[in-house]
Amino acid sequence: MDYTILGRTGLRVSVAGLGCGGPSRLGQSQHKTERESIKLVQLALDMGVNLLDTAESYGTEPIVGRALDGVRRDRVILSTKKTPVPSSHPDPGIELRRSLEKSLRQLQTDYIDIFHLHGIEPEEYEYVVSKLVPPLMKLRQEGKFRFLGITEAFIPDPRHAMLRSALDDDWWDVVMVGFNMLNQMARTEVFPKTRERNIGVLNMFAVRRALSQPARLRQIVADLKRRGIINADTCDDGNPLGFVLQSRDISSIPEAAYRYCRHEPGVHVVLTGTGNLEHLKTNLENLSKPPLDDWIQTHLRKMFAKVDDVTGN
Repeated sequence: MDYTILGRTGLRVSVAGLGCGGPSRLGQSQHKTERESIKLVQLALDMGVNLLDTAESYGTEPIVGRALDGVRRDRVILSTKKTPVPSSHPDPGIELRRSLEKSLRQLQTDYIDIFHLHGIEPEEYEYVVSKLVPPLMKLRQEGKFRFLGITEAFIPDPRHAMLRSALDDDWWDVVMVGFNMLNQMARTEVFPKTRERNIGVLNMFAVRRALSQPARLRQIVADLKRRGIINADTCDDGNPLGFVLQSRDISSIPEAAYRYCRHEPGVHVVLTGTGNLEHLKTNLENLSKPPLDDWIQTHLRKMFAKVDDVTGN
């Protein structure tokens, strides 16, 4: 496992982070037992992962807490998230405190390393800054969390409108952004600012359905061609990313997708989530491999250069 420094936080993090939500939620969506999900977390730790990303809404905080029983606290970087308190709430600060303290109990820890506001949409951002950030700063001063993060709602906001606003402020130590081979807009819209401000970047949506299910990929590419966003002659309709597998050292499209994100300047941690032990091993091994060949990266950048409204989901 390779490690890097998560921007201005100074935290030494594994370049692969275990996502404890997503479609799998550590296997809970597939009705895995709690013990099976705990084994998954422990395998990630054994393979060198030290950043675990969960959230109140995922329902996996208790599993992560139990998986860390007996693990030295300084071995792990804990990241969790709170969905915005509704603007109609009479006292958002009280709700934030209640939620954060519940997360602390469920994770069985005295502090959170990175506490994010979760899935913020563009129209919510002004409210978040005016009503939620001040009470969060007080909680931070009390030592309940170390660094403040914000995560975008990538599916409704694939052009990163919220993060473009957020990165004009200086509240955020860490951001979570959607970036993959299909939608590369963060390269120009997000990463220049995060690099300038030395903000930590967690990469989500590296694979998702389109880069793991060939039929879904063909559907998305056909639509992009129909709309004139991809040139008709840039790829084979039946196997749009077949050229990637011409490289001898790439065994699958998901492998290429993880490697593409892992080595993107500006990305610190690529999140991967699954409920399957062997799948987790494969993903972590892929994230430890070198960059894709230059010609493949060039082709991918050219092919998807105009794409700004798909997420790969």
